[in-house]
Amino acid sequence: MDFNQLPFNVESMLKGLKPWIECESPTYDAAAVNRMVDIVSYDLVAMGATIERIPGRLGLGDSVRACFPHPDAGKPGILVSGHLDTVHPVGTLDVLPFKHDGSKCWGPGIQDMKGGNYLTLEAIRQLKAAGTETRLPLTILFTPDEEIGTPATRELIEATASANKFVLVPEPATKGGGVVWGRYAIARFNLETIGQPVHAGVDPRLGQSAVKEMARRIIEIEDMTTDDCTFSVSVINGGQWVNCVASSCNAQALSMAKKQSDLDDGVARLLSLDNSSEDSKADGPRLRVERGVTRPVWEPNDACKALHKHAAAIAKDLGQPLEASMAGGGSDGNFTGAMGIATLDSLGVMGAGLHTLNEHIEVDSLVDRGKLMAGLLATLQ
Repeated sequence: MDFNQLPFNVESMLKGLKPWIECESPTYDAAAVNRMVDIVSYDLVAMGATIERIPGRLGLGDSVRACFPHPDAGKPGILVSGHLDTVHPVGTLDVLPFKHDGSKCWGPGIQDMKGGNYLTLEAIRQLKAAGTETRLPLTILFTPDEEIGTPATRELIEATASANKFVLVPEPATKGGGVVWGRYAIARFNLETIGQPVHAGVDPRLGQSAVKEMARRIIEIEDMTTDDCTFSVSVINGGQWVNCVASSCNAQALSMAKKQSDLDDGVARLLSLDNSSEDSKADGPRLRVERGVTRPVWEPNDACKALHKHAAAIAKDLGQPLEASMAGGGSDGNFTGAMGIATLDSLGVMGAGLHTLNEHIEVDSLVDRGKLMAGLLATLQ
């Protein structure tokens, strides 16, 4: 089949994508994410899929898992894994509205990763309209918590992936339209400094400021960064009253490494800074370090490389380059790739500015990557 002949249309795809973008869905707003799940669930059922709505956990939104009719239903097939949550809070549309202007289209979450999710559904529609059945059963899983490290749905993703032969992840394309066949490891941490309050209007020197201690610790932690393992600190909150020396300050830290051994070393170094225990001999403010969610290193195995080779052959016929690389950033592909399942990531749209108020896509990539996705779905076996 010549996938270049599939009648993908930019304008109709943008029309269908618009309500997805205008349904803001920040991770920590479960009700907002569930409104997005409602929209996607309707679209999937309208396409002929059977869906499961899986209730959220940890105060987060729901997931939706869809299966399409197939003669070999129940056998290992293709899983498309995506997330519906974004980093943009409700109200971002006021400053970053859905806007199509020339070769670009803007909107919160349009690149990461609603554009990629949408083009996947359009690829399925195009194959169905052309009377082309996928050679393998097809499952779609959309989850609500990737942007915070997937604390609530990792087991769901891994269980669903383990029943399949291939995993396709329509995260944003890399620069130049490349894909990802491996990702670096990422670990998250929760930090808390504990001080001694005192009335700041009397003499702040009589207390121990948790905010001041956190400021010192941020510099210490970020200065631990090397070429092998990086550290960054953000999301800082401390104190309640300006006239009271802060007794507590909280922050989050993130560490990234290209090798698991380097991440393990970095984790140990950061945990070693904890001096919050009762038997600690620390004199002055203390630091508590708690390890959060971790994404393992995903290094490309032979199955991932073979999957890329197959995708590259389709892309060549479509006139598209398709280089593969290891990448940072982290995605749910870390989990499936680390399990040894043939996984190909960054199959989504091209664009720039993800996670910023300049997030946009190159609109032609909806069609180009849609054709690539259709080719993969139709030919993998």
